Amino acid sequence: MKKITLMLAACVAIAGSAFAQSSPPFAPLTTDIKAKTPHSAYVQDSRGVITRNPFGLCWRTGYWTPADAVPGCDLPICVEPEKLENGKCVAPPPPAPPPAEPAPAPAPAPAPVPTTEKVSYAADAFFDFDKAVLKPAGKASLDELTSKLQGMNLEVIIAVGHTDSIGTDAYNEKLAIRRAEAVKTYLRGKGIEANRIYTEGKGEKQPVIDNKSSAGRAKNRRVEIEVVGTRTTTN
Repeated sequence: MKKITLMLAACVAIAGSAFAQSSPPFAPLTTDIKAKTPHSAYVQDSRGVITRNPFGLCWRTGYWTPADAVPGCDLPICVEPEKLENGKCVAPPPPAPPPAEPAPAPAPAPAPVPTTEKVSYAADAFFDFDKAVLKPAGKASLDELTSKLQGMNLEVIIAVGHTDSIGTDAYNEKLAIRRAEAVKTYLRGKGIEANRIYTEGKGEKQPVIDNKSSAGRAKNRRVEIEVVGTRTTTN
């Protein structure tokens, strides 16, 4: 009889110790939420009512799984990428839209196209026969040419004198050069830089027509002026 009493006392002591280890650290607060399952997913009181801790959450046991969750017992289980904030699952803000692609750069303006203007004047309109002094009509023609150069990025002006076949080659070449130099001097007086003006004298070497007739010789006595530069044009 004494052995049975001792064994019963030992069992009571062991049970009390186990209950003390599994008890929550806070005094259990009873709630009227019934357990969803007969096994102990949550700590229950003697009535089978789930107990809560001082924070209002239910006490779980080692058997608890998300499938055993009871509404109002647990904090919500958030699924990535949601995060738990103030007891609620909060999704992160949507990613910022990619930066807008920069507008395409405007097409570069077309480069100015080189412009060449070439005119030929009758020498008789510029000079008296066998002379290299500009006549008023010649000056008027050069004034008109100068006005056409407005707005042009001038690169070079080439003045070339020509004669007919009357006279020696040496004389005609010098006469052609003197006439070209007279044109250069006048253009310089109009504000054109001297280093932009080149002169040549071809004499009778480059006729445009036969020198056998007086009409042909008149056409061969000429001054050719070539202007090279760039002019910006708008479409």
